[in-house]
Amino acid sequence: MTAGIRALLAAWPRLAPDCGRVAVLLGGRSAEREVSLRTGAAVLAALRRCGVDAHPVDPAQDPVGQLGRDGFARAFIALHGRGGEDGVIQGALESLGLAYTGSGVLGSALAMDKLRSKQVWIGAGVPTPAFEVLDAGDDFDAVARRLGLPLMVKPALEGSSLGMTRVERAGDLPGAYAEAARYDRCVLAESWVDGPEYTAAIVGDEVLPLIRLETPRAFYDYEAKYRADTTRYHCPCGLDAGREAALAARARAAFAALGASGWGRVDFLTDRSGAPAFIEVNTVPGMTDHSLVPMAARAAGFDFDELVLAVLATSFPALRADAGSCAWRA
Repeated sequence: MTAGIRALLAAWPRLAPDCGRVAVLLGGRSAEREVSLRTGAAVLAALRRCGVDAHPVDPAQDPVGQLGRDGFARAFIALHGRGGEDGVIQGALESLGLAYTGSGVLGSALAMDKLRSKQVWIGAGVPTPAFEVLDAGDDFDAVARRLGLPLMVKPALEGSSLGMTRVERAGDLPGAYAEAARYDRCVLAESWVDGPEYTAAIVGDEVLPLIRLETPRAFYDYEAKYRADTTRYHCPCGLDAGREAALAARARAAFAALGASGWGRVDFLTDRSGAPAFIEVNTVPGMTDHSLVPMAARAAGFDFDELVLAVLATSFPALRADAGSCAWRA
C-alpha cells in the first residue's frame, strides 16, 4: 500500500475512531531537550486542533510506566537525541504494546549511531564521506593527511550538530576532538565535501521536495538550525526535475538501508560533480518554526496539521510503508 501523505490523509477518517488516547512524548533527558520541548508543543497543538485526544508526557518527569496505566493507545514520539531516537523509548513502547510513530528499535538505533550508519551504508553501496574513528592518543597530523583538510569532527551519538567542529588546520584537531568527546566517547573525523547541502524529508514512502541549505556560518550548526535568521532554505532546491528525482530515490534507499521507517529526514552533501555523500538519517526530525520537514511539506501542498496527522497515521501498522518487510514491526 502506498503510504504517501495523500494516502495517509485519505485513510485518516476511517482511522480516527480507532486512534484512541495519544501520548505526545517530549522533552526527555538528552542534550536536545530544549528542541524536543518545542517540537512536542507544536505537535500537541496540531493534534488537538484536529480533534485528537492528545496529552503531553515528558519521560524526564514521569515514568514511561504511566503510559501503560493511563489508557494511551499510541504515542507520537517527539523526543530528539538519546532516549528518543536511539531505540530505547521504542523498545519500552513495544514492551507496553503501544503503537508509535517513526522507526522501530533497529532503525532508530542504527540511524542514531553515525558510525554504524556509515558501516551499514558502505556495505550497502550508499556513498558517504571517508572517515576515521578518533582517539585521544591518535597522531592527529596523520589523520589530517589521510582525510585531507578541511574536515568535520563529530560525536557519533548526538544530533542537532552538537559537539561538531569544522577543522581547517591539523593543529585544531585535538581541541575539536575534546569538544566532541564531551558528548560521546566515540568521535568521528569525516572528510569535508565541498558542495551544496540538501535534506530529503520522508513521510510514509513519499520523499518530499528536496531543500537546499545555505548558511554564512562555517557549516549548518546548531545556531544555523534553530536560532540564526541568516540561514537560507531553497525549496524548490534549484535542481532540474530529473536530477532531483534521482537524488530523492537515493535518499529513500539510504533511509531504507538503515531499517528506518514511518517518517524521517535524510541529510546529504553533493560534491562539485553533483555526486551525493550521505551524512545521517534523523528518525525524529524537528517540528519547530525553523524545521525542515514542515517546510518540505508546505512545498508539497500540505499544512502543518496535515503533516502531523500523516505522521500519526504511520503508527497504524497496516499503513506503514515497511509493512510485510523484514523491517516491519507491529
